[in-house]
Amino acid sequence: MTSWLILTATLPTSPSGLRVKVWRALRATGAGALREGVYVLPEHAPSASALSALERTIVDAGAVAHLLVVQARDDAQEQAFRSLFDRAELYAEFLQTAKEARTRLRSATEATLRKTLRGLQTQLHAIQAIDFFPGRASDKAVDAMVALRREIELHLAPDEPSATAAAIARCEVADFQGRTWATRQRPWVDRLATAWLIQRFIDKSPTFIWLADARKCPKSALGYDFDGATFTHVGERVTFEVVAETFGLLGDPALQRLAALVHCIDIGGMPVDEAPGLEMLIRGLQARHADDHALLAAALSVFDACYAALETPSDP
Repeated sequence: MTSWLILTATLPTSPSGLRVKVWRALRATGAGALREGVYVLPEHAPSASALSALERTIVDAGAVAHLLVVQARDDAQEQAFRSLFDRAELYAEFLQTAKEARTRLRSATEATLRKTLRGLQTQLHAIQAIDFFPGRASDKAVDAMVALRREIELHLAPDEPSATAAAIARCEVADFQGRTWATRQRPWVDRLATAWLIQRFIDKSPTFIWLADARKCPKSALGYDFDGATFTHVGERVTFEVVAETFGLLGDPALQRLAALVHCIDIGGMPVDEAPGLEMLIRGLQARHADDHALLAAALSVFDACYAALETPSDP
């Protein structure tokens, strides 16, 4: 059975500041209310430590609070506790929002569609953060998010690659020097980041060409990020991740973090704090540079800066 945290709190009616603070903190943890002043949270919840901190906050404020660890006395009580964490209604609201977004897909601008995707991704992750017993409703929401993102990306870029199920074979950097690398023109974050990765970590003297039609990729070139390319999406991994894995580069923690950042912007997934800022910069570079070589030259400095920042330990 699940281990449960039970927080009991007796708060003064005035001043109201402490009550408001406690209410907001409880809402953030996703705790359920058994009755006024008695709250429950599964011990495995990521926010469990916040409930312990809240107990100390209440006591330090001169009020009364106790945090207990208990188990349900039987299956019926276990299910009663779990029912407090049924997020089906929240997922239904998310699905309705996603459905409405789909109806506006053809008429919305690219900026609006990408903003919609970010908003839906944030909404979904907020629900998942307090869904301690995920089930079918969660799966349906995730599937809907993936489908909508794919539909929008295909609308904005009909030549966006489909993921393959191929195994990622290891290659040696020494065998990939002085090569020509080809990808689709007007590169977005995955293609730009991959070009940066190639130039900084793989091929010391690469040549890049930008294809108006990926089907006409020269046979002598190494294609990336299009269907049939040498390097492209594999499973849930975007091309940057695939290339980094291919050349054994993901042992670098900064590259791991950059890979997560590129993944988040390109196809969604777990939110990354820096993603909106980098996305804005790349969009600005696209607006400023009509020539793809100039766009890459500008993007190299951006990714250099990102890598340096991710390489540098944050201040405690």
